[in-house]
Amino acid sequence: MKNNLFEHIPAELPEELFETLQELGGVKIERIISRGHTTPKGEWYDQSWDEWVILLSGSAVLEFDQNREPVLLKPGDYIMLPSGLRHRVTQTDADTDTIWLAIHINSGIH
Repeated sequence: MKNNLFEHIPAELPEELFETLQELGGVKIERIISRGHTTPKGEWYDQSWDEWVILLSGSAVLEFDQNREPVLLKPGDYIMLPSGLRHRVTQTDADTDTIWLAIHINSGIH
């Protein structure tokens, strides 16, 4: 069945939207939609699986633990987030949908 990553986006988005598009053999492909959403202060993603993510629209800033430099992502930018790399989202566009495509590798662990 054909789908489109830029369609079926809710008009109201009180919380960030995580949508699994496909899951097979330890790999999960997920669409994430942010609209001004960030990781709550003091919280970190600390995953036991690798995650490759590409930003399709909008913009975002990722911050990392251990004083690594923050990274600004714009459409077309992608990054590999290895297992155990503590990270958080500190900014996404408030007026534009920030659409991420995330591929979780060995995701059967979570």
